[in-house]
Amino acid sequence: MWLRKQDMGIRDVFSDDAVYVESWGPEYHGAAKIKLWFDEWNTRGSVRQWDIRRYFHDGDWTAVEWYFKDAMNDGRVEAFEGMSLIRWTRDGKICFLKEFGCNESRYDPYQNGTTPQFREEKAMWF
Repeated sequence: MWLRKQDMGIRDVFSDDAVYVESWGPEYHGAAKIKLWFDEWNTRGSVRQWDIRRYFHDGDWTAVEWYFKDAMNDGRVEAFEGMSLIRWTRDGKICFLKEFGCNESRYDPYQNGTTPQFREEKAMWF
């Protein structure tokens, strides 16, 4: 849906009382609010890539590792790795989803010795 910028069944995927938590803080309550966010966000940007790398499932919980990249209308391009923790209802809908983000630009601050050398850059928003 995100790659196509088209709602192809948000209310079929999420329960009416679902909670969706983004890695950087926003939280959406209910399938109607998740749809509002989806529709509105797609007016400001486009998802360019969202690759599922692997997932683990146990009972009514699933953990998913993924890579995400978007292009915003203001020219910003954002890319990061992430994970989602998902809980399912008995009828197979998502009732809880929480994202965790990880900066893809990583480094070893101890590369040159025992005193850490951190980059002088703004931290990612998550």
